[in-house]
Amino acid sequence: MTSPRSDPDPYLVHPFALEMGGVQIALFGEITGLQAQSEVFEYKEGGVNTYSHKLPGRTTYTNVTLKWGSTGEQRLWDWYHQVITSTKFASLKKAVSVVQFDAEHREVRRWNLRDAFPVKWVGPNFNSSQSQVSIETLELAYAEFEMVARP
Repeated sequence: MTSPRSDPDPYLVHPFALEMGGVQIALFGEITGLQAQSEVFEYKEGGVNTYSHKLPGRTTYTNVTLKWGSTGEQRLWDWYHQVITSTKFASLKKAVSVVQFDAEHREVRRWNLRDAFPVKWVGPNFNSSQSQVSIETLELAYAEFEMVARP
């Protein structure tokens, strides 16, 4: 007799949050670009003709794009504006976290991004003939991330 599977169900899509300094800044409907990719260094050892050694090389991280419904909140725009106008850029890099929630709005996982800073901001499109939420977009560059699962 086989036992029932105990694989956990995948998390459904719910709002994501961005935290800076442990404070939730905004909720987002869409976050894309959480990606890490490592180069592969291939080493061909002399006398070994049946295979080559593959070793991990440098890891790169893609920019993260956050999309949210426009509100009166403008801390993210202010941060971006500081980055593009400041002469002390290094002090504007921040540790931020992207937080994933379950259906009851409990944290299930987070990605801690180190040395993040905004590199692109896109304002909402305006079309008065459509009844849609206006969407703003922010793109963040960062050095690396760690993923932390919550029990």
